Amino acid sequence: MRVLWLCNIMLPVVARWLGKETSNKEGWLTGLSEKLLCHAKENQIELGFCFPIGKDGEPVRGTGDGFSYFGFREDVGRPEVYDAGLEGQLTEILESFQPDVVHVFGTEYPHTLAMTRCVKDKSHLLIGLQGLCSEIAKAYMADLPVPIQKRYLLRDFLKRDNLARQQEKFVLRGENEIEVLQNAEHVTGRTDWDKGVVQRINPGLTYHFMNETLRPEFYGSEWSLSQCERHSIFLSQGNYPLKGLHYLLAAMPLILRAYPDTKVYVAGDVITRYTTLTEKIKIGSYGKYCIDLIRKNGLEEKVVFLGRMNSGEMCAQYLKSHVFLCASALENSPNSVGEAMLLGMPVVSAAVGGVPYMLRDKEEGLLYPHQDTGRLAEAVCTMFADDAFAEECGRNAGRHALMTHDPETNYRRLLEIYEQLR
Repeated sequence: MRVLWLCNIMLPVVARWLGKETSNKEGWLTGLSEKLLCHAKENQIELGFCFPIGKDGEPVRGTGDGFSYFGFREDVGRPEVYDAGLEGQLTEILESFQPDVVHVFGTEYPHTLAMTRCVKDKSHLLIGLQGLCSEIAKAYMADLPVPIQKRYLLRDFLKRDNLARQQEKFVLRGENEIEVLQNAEHVTGRTDWDKGVVQRINPGLTYHFMNETLRPEFYGSEWSLSQCERHSIFLSQGNYPLKGLHYLLAAMPLILRAYPDTKVYVAGDVITRYTTLTEKIKIGSYGKYCIDLIRKNGLEEKVVFLGRMNSGEMCAQYLKSHVFLCASALENSPNSVGEAMLLGMPVVSAAVGGVPYMLRDKEEGLLYPHQDTGRLAEAVCTMFADDAFAEECGRNAGRHALMTHDPETNYRRLLEIYEQLR
């Protein structure tokens, strides 16, 4: 069986073959692709990868160690803009590789829409649900004050890209996503929430349930209360409103009343740099809003931005932290929550989207209404106060996550789906 993957990035297995820098994004695809390649003789799958290389990149094609690869031109910096020229490139790739199944990861990219237009027999096309932009667009602002949503700082004015414009881009991506789902016949998903969303868009879709395998660094390690930094909170990212960093910053005065030594660690892009003139020019409205909250609530020594981290560094930070927090206004099944659960650490999360389908409230962690900063603070303080409860939640979460994210189970499930579509 010949299976062509359409990914948003050049996967590490291809990057290593070409001698290029590997990406930390979408790390869950790494383990799955390498397992398929490792068992290629047994599963009789010939795997091909196609991926964007940027609008000015040089298209690449070739064969690696047991796989084929195809890099095509696409303006990845403007995913809200559809380029009909993608259709010619992808048609050529399809004609060259002649796949039995085409597996596309993510619904909201221009290349996804192009592929749904290029594949003639949609019964052999499989769309993997990740985030759903048509829903993200609605929740993007995450209760920010309206003046903040609409304002233009210098950076926003120069780039013509304030928060309202950023939300509009998600709306446009969501419109492309809806056409993708209307064109498709088969999707894979992981929660009752994403199933409900896509079946409202296209009731005729066949929905294949399939969990994700997480990054390999998160298997085999185990969180320990005795090894963590007491009263520390870890967020895996906070670089735009949807991820909800501002909810935590608003809740921190309540947490600090009970636990004055609390510290917050935030991974990902550092959006709050505001010291030099250059940094003040570059800062966006959301970063400035977070700075203002930090100053207003006296959090200058309480919030640490860690910057971008690789998988090993991320895993180490989870293990060092007392509580993992997902403060998002919307998620489907966030891998960050899955990773924290897999490590067996206390998890506090907003009860949004598909999260309640992956974590049982009061048994495996604590859920709260996403906009209720008082409940957020209460949940964190409960984990800080009750060691036995926190450890029990972590153990229960770890057992659950080992089943949800079992690599062998998920690999076998993928093979079953491919057999149905070939």
